[in-house]
Order: sequence, then C-alpha cells, then structure tokens
Amino acid sequence: MPEITVVCASGPRQLLELRHALNPGSTVGQVLHELTGRLGLDTAAPEALVGDGRVGVWGKPVPLSRVLADGDRLELYRPLIVDPKVARRERFKRQGAKSAGLFAKRRPGAKAGY
Repeated sequence: MPEITVVCASGPRQLLELRHALNPGSTVGQVLHELTGRLGLDTAAPEALVGDGRVGVWGKPVPLSRVLADGDRLELYRPLIVDPKVARRERFKRQGAKSAGLFAKRRPGAKAGY
C-alpha cells in the first residue's frame, strides 16, 4: 500500500513526523481531515491552513485538491511570527556594523572586502 510522510512543525525546534497509509486517489484535503487529531491541529477545517499557504508537498505550496502519490512528503507550516527581513534589521542594529556581516573579521591592514 502506498505511503506518504506527514511533517508538522508544532513549535520552535519541534517536529512531528508521521507515516500515513495512502488510499489511491487521496487528496491533500482528505488526508488533513483524517489526521487532524493526530497532528494536534486546532481546526477541523484544513481550508484555513491552505488559505495562508501553510500546506505544501516537498516545500512547494499546493491546493487541497492535489492528489498525493506514493512517497510524497506533506508539510504543514507554522505562520511566521516576525518577518525575516525585519528580524535581520533588528539583529543588525543590536550587533552593530563592525561585528556583523561577511567581512567583519578582517586581517589587520587588509583592504575592505578582502
């Protein structure tokens, strides 16, 4: 019987990985309805997950109607708390220009950028 892997990141550095037997012709929506309790999802309507682009197969967002194949990896993503660009700017402000960046540790007397 075909199997898929379902991966859900429930929190920071927490990963839940399940193997799930797949019925032929099963879609993403059907699998999410079957696994709602085991994954610890707080909603019984997976449409809310897909609306935010939080469901994907092998790292690419997919609709609920996508038919899954043997060996697929169905991934459920958490929403971002902070925009990565904003977080990088804040980190740069805290660290300062001298201790951040690619060329922060230069040899004494070296030219800039080397």
